[in-house]
Amino acid sequence: MNRRTLIAALAASLAVAVAVPPAALAQTAFPTRPIRIVVPFPPGGTTDILARAAAQKMAEAWKEQAVVDNRPGAGGNIGAELVAKAPADGYTMLMGTVGTHSINASLYARMPYDHVRDFAPVILVAAVPNVLVVHPSVPVNSVAELIAYAKANPGRLNFASSGSGTSIHLAGELFKVMAGVTMTHVPYKGSAPAIADLVGGQVQLMFDNLPSALPQIKAGRLRALGVTSAQRASALPDVPTIAESGLPGYEASSWFGLLAPAGTPKDVVAKVNGEVARWLASPEAKEKLLSQGANAAGGTPEAFARHIAAETAKWQQVVKASGAKVD
Repeated sequence: MNRRTLIAALAASLAVAVAVPPAALAQTAFPTRPIRIVVPFPPGGTTDILARAAAQKMAEAWKEQAVVDNRPGAGGNIGAELVAKAPADGYTMLMGTVGTHSINASLYARMPYDHVRDFAPVILVAAVPNVLVVHPSVPVNSVAELIAYAKANPGRLNFASSGSGTSIHLAGELFKVMAGVTMTHVPYKGSAPAIADLVGGQVQLMFDNLPSALPQIKAGRLRALGVTSAQRASALPDVPTIAESGLPGYEASSWFGLLAPAGTPKDVVAKVNGEVARWLASPEAKEKLLSQGANAAGGTPEAFARHIAAETAKWQQVVKASGAKVD
């Protein structure tokens, strides 16, 4: 090849390189192997339900397996820590909760991860009201009657939760403070075992996420007294809010979202965000989640990061007011 031909070849190569946007050259091939979504609670709860729905849509869209890995314990901290320390490549993600990414930082004396520094927010998946449910043996039919009963029988009522530090736990603590009643907290490793004991009568009440409690309410095995959100839930339109039925100003809802380890490539985060956002915006997803008591969310990773910051500040005040702490 002579000098003139070499120069022409180099010029042609440069032209091609300039024509291709830098972002395209830096694109990460993803996914090329199975994806894992860690659920920091046992199977059967709301976190698990949402993770499995998201995993199914990812698998369908990308023709790659997406598996759910349940790692319960320590109010969600065990599963969250696993993801915080996983390779930052997008193949291990967390279905995080208001507990793992807002409440626990204020509740636990020692945290095994930093909920902001160690994660890359991907997308807010759903907002979910909690519902105050009681075993049918408890002789009350409203929030006002429950408060009166608790005051007349101090220390007699036990309330279950999916674990110390979860929104279900803090909803109960907030109720105790605002209502001026005494109840004993009984933590479980997830909603499913807590609901099972509540149905069995081992505990008397619970402020569970609506999706996991709804089947038991519809079957008549539990009695719903009120929802913890500011508005009534579409899935239970006849059940009043706790605020309107005896405790003005009360509100304590839950949310769930996908997070990746900090340092995950931005194009990978964007790809997961885009696919899950398309699913959440579909009529199918909205209808399915609404029927289970959840409201489809969505939005950008940046919006999710702002949501986490705002919720952390809010729940810090709730934890402080309740006096709840976990060693």
